[in-house]
Amino acid sequence: QVQLVESGGGLVQAGGSLRLSCAASGSTFSRYGMAWFRQAPGKEREFVAAINWIGTSTYYADSVKGRFTISRDNAKNAVYLQMNSLAIEDTAVYYCALNGARVPTMRADTYEYWGQGTQITVSS
Repeated sequence: QVQLVESGGGLVQAGGSLRLSCAASGSTFSRYGMAWFRQAPGKEREFVAAINWIGTSTYYADSVKGRFTISRDNAKNAVYLQMNSLAIEDTAVYYCALNGARVPTMRADTYEYWGQGTQITVSS
């Protein structure tokens, strides 16, 4: 069983930065790909970024490419999302997820474990 706990959310002005962290329990964390998704009010959950099991490959949604960076520290059982140049459209609840495979996907339905989510609100 894996538990994921996000932190680092909050209120930020447009153009600002935030760094999200996701702490994972369990000794198998380093074997699996991880991803960040987000869900805005009234919208479906959408893919944001993903990273493979060893951190050598990363994947991004077009909407965040060049602004967000995903990374992981397997020694700390953690994955991070550095978010720069935040825009109002980035306002959402952000979730980290683990899919039980070394290579992550962009599909939310392939992820077995989810954190509780952390709110990001970007103001003008």
